[in-house]
Amino acid sequence: MTKAYSYACRECEGMEACPASVIAETKDEVWKLVELHAKVAHDEDAKNWGAETREYLATLIKEIDVSMT
Repeated sequence: MTKAYSYACRECEGMEACPASVIAETKDEVWKLVELHAKVAHDEDAKNWGAETREYLATLIKEIDVSMT
């Protein structure tokens, strides 16, 4: 098994109807994808996120095992 990281937008408070999710090799990559998704799908600019928002979103990024077959 290989470690990866995931984020599901629907787990974010207020975004329960959003079907988007990402899986990537690193947390940094997931953050970049989350920020891009926020802009494209929700018209949010990640530059406006404060420390509290970033801390909350960080709790939604989960380490997972993936099978590389």
